[in-house]
Amino acid sequence: MSVLLLGAAGGIGSALREGLAGRYGLMRLADIAPLSVAGPGEEIVRVDLLDLDGLVAAMAGIDCVVHMAGVPVEPETNAWARVLPANIVGVHNLFEAARIAGVKRVLFASSHHAAGFHRRETPTAETLVPRPDSYYGVSKVFGEAMGRMYADKFGLQVLSLRIGAYRERPADARQLAVWISPRDMVELVRCGIEAPDFGYATVYGVSANTRTFWDNSAVAFLGYEPRDNAEDWAEAVIASSPPEASAAAPFQGGWYCAKDFVGDPRRVD
Repeated sequence: MSVLLLGAAGGIGSALREGLAGRYGLMRLADIAPLSVAGPGEEIVRVDLLDLDGLVAAMAGIDCVVHMAGVPVEPETNAWARVLPANIVGVHNLFEAARIAGVKRVLFASSHHAAGFHRRETPTAETLVPRPDSYYGVSKVFGEAMGRMYADKFGLQVLSLRIGAYRERPADARQLAVWISPRDMVELVRCGIEAPDFGYATVYGVSANTRTFWDNSAVAFLGYEPRDNAEDWAEAVIASSPPEASAAAPFQGGWYCAKDFVGDPRRVD
């Protein structure tokens, strides 16, 4: 199998490069940022999401594209202008290049912020309906919709990874529910690459957290079995976490929901 990892120089991309090293016949690593020298079974290419022809060339001979590129968080200022190029135009180019190059499968780095305004008690099946909490979240809804269309119209296999809070350990009380460890992130992507054929699916990128909001049983075919649990840090995290803002506490997206929020959160039903 040959895999193209877009965004290989980023935080998740670097973890995937290390965690999946040597597993596939070819791991082609791509970014606009510098990458270290290729190891065994690796190729290094420089590609920009805004360069459709460059993406097509980078996908030549590739079976599965793992997309971890683009703007990874809600920008503090000029959010829409900053997510528009990479997370909207670039995501169109991602899927169109995959179609042109004959790629079989794309793993799209979505985010739980695509559904952040769902309340924390909302059943997982209902949260699959988008409810973005930010311009960043809107860009991820766009990517999921683009992936769905390319799956339905062009037969591409697309897995949207609604990634939670990726980091070494949870940093606040909300992250006790949404945290995903580097080890589990690598395992989730491995499962997505190696799963049996499917059309389109959405999976929450979350560790085996006691307090999780989400249930991935509907995508059991992936074989994803996370090993880490944010509860290991719960006592220290809770002791150091300030109270959440009133517009953050009810919702899965937390502070993304509270940013620029006006009005009464009780009316967001």
